[in-house]
Amino acid sequence: METKQLGNSDLHITSLGLGAWAIGGAGWASAWGPQDDNDSIAAIHRALDLGINWIDTAAVYGLGHSEEIVGKALKSTSHKPYVFTKCERVWDKDGDITGSMKDIRREAEDSLRRLQVEAIDLYQVHWPIPDEDLEEGWSTMADLQREGKVRWIGTSNYSVSQLERALKIAPITSNQPPYSMINRAAEPEILPFCLKNGIGTINYAPMHSGLLTGAMSKERVAALPLDDFRRTAKNYQEPYLTRNLAIADHLKTIAARHGVAAGVIAIAWTLHNPAVTASIVGARGPKQVDGTIPAATFRLTDAEYAEINAFLAANPAP
Repeated sequence: METKQLGNSDLHITSLGLGAWAIGGAGWASAWGPQDDNDSIAAIHRALDLGINWIDTAAVYGLGHSEEIVGKALKSTSHKPYVFTKCERVWDKDGDITGSMKDIRREAEDSLRRLQVEAIDLYQVHWPIPDEDLEEGWSTMADLQREGKVRWIGTSNYSVSQLERALKIAPITSNQPPYSMINRAAEPEILPFCLKNGIGTINYAPMHSGLLTGAMSKERVAALPLDDFRRTAKNYQEPYLTRNLAIADHLKTIAARHGVAAGVIAIAWTLHNPAVTASIVGARGPKQVDGTIPAATFRLTDAEYAEINAFLAANPAP
């Protein structure tokens, strides 16, 4: 499986990375509903067996649970993937989540313990909140890198102005924005800035949390668990839902030409952007890994990319 260098690092990563958001399980804000830990471990092992060489998680996913499961899975495989995680989302004894740039050092120690690794390959600030503490937080990240607790440091959900402020303190290896056909907010400024400044981009939610897999329907949305964040997410509600499912249907027609799933086309669309180094693709079990793994090597033609963009332009969001 081909790899690309991530930003200024010595990390050469596959075009797909395994996302561990849903692996955090239920019982916290932004959960995906119940998740079986054995399925999670099987998904991780399947992805690694198929050649994926990096995993992206975060401390807040399941309030530490996702990192623990990743650590457990890596102890039971001979594969040695890169491990990426994130900080700055902290929680109290009641599970209430806030942002803090002041606890990053403690968070790093906690993540190292949960992941059972000696160093984190890429440590990312999850959200630049509160904004006024950005410089303090990024300075701590640079200190952790110099100390060897983390190998490379990156950002997530940063604007161009926030990236510029961080760059004055220390180099940024990568930025992690949401990017999909449904959410193109990073396209006008953030992606070009990262490309120009040698900052790698690993986008999350290329299938917009399942909307563009081709398996979603209005009935399935209505049946989502009560603690699945997607039940109340804007793009899962009308008047957006009908338009988004129409996009997925269009992707199915292109996917049928190649014998792949619609989600593969959705991922490939994001990878077609030259600023994108690789995409984060979540999976809750081996079957989902098998469904998206073709995106690691599949590429859209320029004509197919233009065809999709024409459809999106003709069917704008309400």
